[in-house]
Amino acid sequence: MYFSGIAIALATFFIIGLFHPIVIKTEYYFGTRPWWVFLLAGIVCIVGSLCIESTLISAIVGVIGASCLWSIGELFEQKKRVERGWFPKNPKRVK
Repeated sequence: MYFSGIAIALATFFIIGLFHPIVIKTEYYFGTRPWWVFLLAGIVCIVGSLCIESTLISAIVGVIGASCLWSIGELFEQKKRVERGWFPKNPKRVK
């Protein structure tokens, strides 16, 4: 039996679950300014996944890259959720 598909699925599940609080905390402490960090990390991971021979590792790095890129949009959506009052606003953050 081959477990690589299940391993990739589990890794994807946990990576997406990890990025959810990362986006929330990033918006809380820094606002949307660090969106470019997600862009750079996403591009590096996606290019890196093209250079990795192992299918399992390449897929996981690719999922991390895609999650970084997806997080850019989620960061701006999180800003809207904060403005609607669905999440707390950081009173100490300087604009």
